[in-house]
This record gives sequence, C-alpha cells and structure tokens, in this order.
Amino acid sequence: MALKVGDKVPVFSAKDSNENDFNSTSVVGIKPVVIYFYPKDNTPGCSAQACSFRDQYEDFKDLGAEVLGISSDSIASHKKFAKQYKLPFILLSDNDKKIRNLFGVKPGLFGLIPGRVTYVVDKEGVIQMIFDSVMATSHIPRALEKVKKIVL
Repeated sequence: MALKVGDKVPVFSAKDSNENDFNSTSVVGIKPVVIYFYPKDNTPGCSAQACSFRDQYEDFKDLGAEVLGISSDSIASHKKFAKQYKLPFILLSDNDKKIRNLFGVKPGLFGLIPGRVTYVVDKEGVIQMIFDSVMATSHIPRALEKVKKIVL
C-alpha cells in the first residue's frame, strides 16, 4: 500500500554514504524533509537530479529543510557518487528495498527500473506532496516550491 499525501512518514533506518547508521527520526518530525527515491547512481538522469538538488541545497537549508536521496545502490557506490558530484546531502543505501517498499514506490518503465518519486514532508512528519515523474530534474523546483509553501 503506497503512502499518500496526509500520511505520516513511517520510521525507517539505513546506512548512509559514510557508513553511519541513519534513523529517520533524526529529521522526520523535526524539520521539513525532501525524500527522493531514484533508480541508480551514476546514470545520466540520476546524476542530473542529484546535481540539481546539490545546486539548490542551500535554498532548502535556508528554509530549514533536509534532503535525503535513497536508492538500492551500495554504500560504496553512494560514497563514490557523493564524492564525484560533491553532494552535500544524505544518500541512503536501501539495498534490500525495505524503505522503497515501506513508501510503496512502484517500479518505473514497465517494471524494469526502480521508480523516481519525491516526497515533501512537513516538520510534523506528514507528507505534503508526492511527485512521481521520470523527468529527473523536474523534481527539484516542485519540491522547493512546496517546501516554501509549508514553511513561509
């Protein structure tokens, strides 16, 4: 069952790109959070999406929001991806797809690749927007616009 607007984000945990244990309660329910699921590190669309979030990261931070990128890639892959593109936000390794399944993110492209879905969550931990699109860079302006609406 997929999460929808108005649902509370369930608690989840994973390893980040620095091999640290990350628990969603460290940010969800405390500040606005943009959680974006993407198919794969170092692919053209995913690299463009990550770089767009990187380039706008200060705008999200200025609004008090955090950005989390989640894919099923390994910690080592995330570490390399984050270093290569100088990504300042948290990347989480969901190699068993537990978080993806918890959110109900459906595969894209006839089930051949993992879905690309962005969630904007308010500081109470409630989902305010879900954007599901293969257009990688279109997620960032929509997420930023929604964060602005919920904090200003």
